[in-house]
Amino acid sequence: MIEICPLTGIGEIEQHAALDEILADSIEALGLAPFRDGDILVVTQKIVSKAEDRFVDLAQVVPGPEALRLAEITRKDAQLVELVLAESRAVLRAVPHVLITQHRSGHVMANAGIDRSNIGDRQGDYALLLPEDADGSAERIRQGLKQRFGHAPAVVISDSFGRPWRMGVVCVALGASGLPALQDKRGEMDRDGRVLEVTQIALADMVASAAGLAMGEGSEGLPAALVRGLHWTEADRPASVIVRPITEDLFR
Repeated sequence: MIEICPLTGIGEIEQHAALDEILADSIEALGLAPFRDGDILVVTQKIVSKAEDRFVDLAQVVPGPEALRLAEITRKDAQLVELVLAESRAVLRAVPHVLITQHRSGHVMANAGIDRSNIGDRQGDYALLLPEDADGSAERIRQGLKQRFGHAPAVVISDSFGRPWRMGVVCVALGASGLPALQDKRGEMDRDGRVLEVTQIALADMVASAAGLAMGEGSEGLPAALVRGLHWTEADRPASVIVRPITEDLFR
């Protein structure tokens, strides 16, 4: 049986906060330690970015010609568009109210994942960038929990994504440590004895979405959850392996 246990009492995360200690305090207060094999701690990208001080004051951003051009097309703030361009490898779609880019990490997403909601009570107009290295962020949190408890769960850094041809958002994994973010089942047999030829399972994405049911997407104030009851045998793989190589992208 799979259990999803949201972490409570975390509060607003400030820049340079010791996030692993804050998470550990909540885990301890809820009696969720010691950890079991197969435990996965899902942490929202937002609190990771806050702790890593990924804030940018938009008043300090000077838009260039391309940002001004795209701002006119998308009807978005030119300063925000300039920031999106700085965080992106390529612009894939620019229409009114929509700017889809490939982030420097390879993820294809709206506005390069830059967020201006639920980022705390700050003076001025700030935006929050994604972590520089989400897989590295997951590993650091995991190692911090290991130091505290002697044994650590796997860690997934989650963010909400829109999807082509589907309304609404779901949570996906930006970073992962301690689990096979992508499970390759090719070569295994199905129940009828047929060889699986294309099946790969984005385990970290599935775990992120499951945790999202407990954490919510609005004002719930639940930025982390412990997922229990899973089992795997594959070696650890980071979330970066889930990003489809551009040579296999059928839509560009």
